[in-house]
Amino acid sequence: MSTKKHDPSTSFEELFNDNYARLCHFAMQYLEDHAATKDVVQEVFINYWNMEDKPNPDVITVFLYSAVKNACLNKLRRQKLEHGYLNKQDVDPSEDAIALNSMIRSEVLSELHKIITTLPDNCQRIFRMGYLEGLKNPQIAEELGISVNTVKTQKQRALKIIKSRVNPDLFAIICLIILK
Repeated sequence: MSTKKHDPSTSFEELFNDNYARLCHFAMQYLEDHAATKDVVQEVFINYWNMEDKPNPDVITVFLYSAVKNACLNKLRRQKLEHGYLNKQDVDPSEDAIALNSMIRSEVLSELHKIITTLPDNCQRIFRMGYLEGLKNPQIAEELGISVNTVKTQKQRALKIIKSRVNPDLFAIICLIILK
């Protein structure tokens, strides 16, 4: 997870820019609807903006994730109500575990994205095509007009660079996410 603290001198715009994409990814795992995801995250930021007593800067990231999670769950409950399927049950205890897993995945993918953008252009392109878009080596080679061995070499190079830039535990999680 991000350890960046947002102090009171941090602008709202900076807070928004630092967290919007990862919170949208997090919300998407609940809502599976891009438009609804963006609406929920923007609503959370609007509510934050209008708060008189802002959360402690040390917990702002946790606050934002929690607010997005609650907004998503509320939206899902409203949708169930609208469709007549709302059961008067307590919140599923597995929701917290799902939220934590989603939060970790969002943070890891955010860190991975930052590292990917620092890779050399060809290496970055091949990495994205192979691991993020799911293309096979021959497909990448054909599309880029290069040999399959070049694709393999560039993918290995990308993994080596990523591995050198993150701690080993995070690298293991990244591998689990991109290689599934």
